[in-house]
Amino acid sequence: MSLLLATDFAPDALQAWADQLREALPSETVLTQRSPEHDGSVEMALVANPAPGALQGLPRLKFIQSMWAGVDKLLRDDTIPSGLLLARMVDPAMNTAMAETALWAVLSLHRDHFAYAAQQRAGEWRSLDQRRADEVRVAVLGLGEMGRTVALRLVANGYPVSGWSQRETMLPSVESFAGDATLPTVLAQADIVINLLPLTARTHSLFNADTFARMKKGASFVNLARGQHVVEADLLAALDSGQLRHAVLDVFSTEPLPAGHALWTHPQVTVLPHAAAQTDLRSATAVAVANLKAWREGRSVVNLVNRERGY
Repeated sequence: MSLLLATDFAPDALQAWADQLREALPSETVLTQRSPEHDGSVEMALVANPAPGALQGLPRLKFIQSMWAGVDKLLRDDTIPSGLLLARMVDPAMNTAMAETALWAVLSLHRDHFAYAAQQRAGEWRSLDQRRADEVRVAVLGLGEMGRTVALRLVANGYPVSGWSQRETMLPSVESFAGDATLPTVLAQADIVINLLPLTARTHSLFNADTFARMKKGASFVNLARGQHVVEADLLAALDSGQLRHAVLDVFSTEPLPAGHALWTHPQVTVLPHAAAQTDLRSATAVAVANLKAWREGRSVVNLVNRERGY
């Protein structure tokens, strides 16, 4: 029996992953490509952005471990049987990286670093009013593993934090809200809104003209989740009207962000190339191997995806 590594990685990265897995799982046959000779032996797949249909025609496949936290693309692939076990990546190192990026974005918005960068380009020497951290309320939308880590990191740095999710989640020193009815309150209070929600049918295009209108005038928006959460034309309109002050975007509806897209050059937008929390080979391998071993040995697998919820 064997394990298939199905990714869109460059050859050198794919080889590094394969080497790590072979060292950690010496009793497994690790495959990096499909072949008629071996397809019938594949029982497990370790995946990162596989092309649609990449796992089709594997008659013994029983378990898929994602290397990414988000599994929305896998759930949209109707060639993957719904009965297969699917686990998402929950990596403490990735959570920490996301918290670092979120803190950087909040500090940069709070202390006007983006505005100062613009002034530097214009050759303008002018100090701006300085606020204290406890005067800047941050809303973290999505309190999964990453959202909880982000919220607690912001609290530790002195920010008042509101946390919102569909289900009640209590965190120390975080004002928690749950359910659709509370979202307008959270949006109206926040100076900075950070999106870390999973992408589901319910959250697709959640950030549209209506949502931006509910936010505090002059608030900033940070999207570290999925590009499909945002109606980009509505975001640009909200920035142009002054409803929103600034947007920090790590994800986009189309990636890479197309050349000539308005988001590249908008003066109130900061673009990251989907780099807020990259999968770390060392830590993610350990997480994946532990789950793969558990499945192989008949033990409980962690972080299984609930297909009805979409995460």
